[in-house]
Amino acid sequence: ILALQQEDFATAEPLLQRLLERGDNSERNVAAYYLGQIADDRGDSVAAIGYLRQVTAGEQLIAAQIRVAQLLLKQGGGMGAAREHLQTAARRHPAGEMQFVLAEAQMLRDAGRDAEALEILDRVLKQQPDQADVLYDAAMLAEKLGQVDVMERNLRRVMALKPDNAHAYNALGYTFADRNIRLDEARQLLDKALSLAPDDPFILDSMGWVLYRQGDLQGALNHLQKAYGKKQDAEIAAHLGEVLWVLGRQDDARVLWREALKRHPGNAELTAVIKKFLP
Repeated sequence: ILALQQEDFATAEPLLQRLLERGDNSERNVAAYYLGQIADDRGDSVAAIGYLRQVTAGEQLIAAQIRVAQLLLKQGGGMGAAREHLQTAARRHPAGEMQFVLAEAQMLRDAGRDAEALEILDRVLKQQPDQADVLYDAAMLAEKLGQVDVMERNLRRVMALKPDNAHAYNALGYTFADRNIRLDEARQLLDKALSLAPDDPFILDSMGWVLYRQGDLQGALNHLQKAYGKKQDAEIAAHLGEVLWVLGRQDDARVLWREALKRHPGNAELTAVIKKFLP
């Protein structure tokens, strides 16, 4: 492990191989995990899968089996093989079931199969309705599918279960602001989110956006500039540029958007706002 930390794979690999052959069960699991990482880093996904499948216990188990599924997804088996692996892992290792289910839903989400991902999470919530992480992920999927009522219900439940979860307040507040509805309520939600995480750039962005919707252009500018100073995110740049444009600072908006596009080429949010003001 010391050799691995120093990226001395020539030393680490044969030692791990010996441990895999001669160690006890716990040591073999550790050795297989790190050998899988080495193979993965080398781009040898077949070898990586072979090693990682041998991790059947220990603290690396969940990470190893999720990585197997990710590697299978890239190979010929595709999504079907990846999902089957995660479902089998969940049955064999009930303690990690939630992580495997979330990983499966995330794969579907990344593939643009949001409705299927939401179905998986809804099945989990029927059995375990108070899983805050699952409720939050399901809320985000519901929003993408236009099911704002479902999103709100799930996020309200997250707030009840975890009153200090700033992201739940932020997600609901931003959704209202972005749809230009219930703006006073959105402002209250975002005030709460900021009280919990005052330096979070995404929450600052959300507050800037609701202030813009309410007509407070200077307040919006202050929050969005602070957000962008903390994180040069494409969506924050889109919002900040729009406020600059409406304030009459079109040249500043153009410069900002041009620089943001260099960092985030093809970003949908940036492209949409530029087309809006520069058709």
